[in-house]
Amino acid sequence: MLTMNDLRIGVAITHENEPYIVVWSDFMRTAMRKPVMRTKLRNLISGRILELTFKPGDKIPEADLARNRASYLYAQGNEHYFMDQTSYDQFFLLAEQLGDQVRYLKEGLEVDVLNFENRPVSIQLPKKIEYKVVEAPEAVKGDTATNASKVAKLENGLELKVPLFIKPGEKIIINTETGEYSTRAAN
Repeated sequence: MLTMNDLRIGVAITHENEPYIVVWSDFMRTAMRKPVMRTKLRNLISGRILELTFKPGDKIPEADLARNRASYLYAQGNEHYFMDQTSYDQFFLLAEQLGDQVRYLKEGLEVDVLNFENRPVSIQLPKKIEYKVVEAPEAVKGDTATNASKVAKLENGLELKVPLFIKPGEKIIINTETGEYSTRAAN
């Protein structure tokens, strides 16, 4: 059993016999009331977002999730196909189950698959992923009055802000928790 203080981003819990993962949490303390933990939970089966508030005495059951490694293969419509690295079985997850993680998927990416009652329900991405830049506009000399960045397009279609010195063909590392550029990849 978990307590209110254990609810951090990425923690899996069971609510009404379904697995949820914490996608946002905020500890609130007011002057006249007891502290509470406000959370946003994503249902790992349906992908729905649920907002719940927990009090200090609440006991929260931890979700019994098994993890195994899989490789991302391809997308077909709303279905994203993966291959288990031990059994070589192929399976798919719907975009709703994956949530915002869909934007970071690329062919061959190794992920942790979360299984609930022997069926895959979601994935956990590595914290940092390497991508190749396919499009990046040239930096304009003197264009540094504000934060010096430009929008680049990556090999999987993702567009994000990168520093001005990044050129097409370079490999960069993205932090999947923040969705931001992290650093250049070592060659």
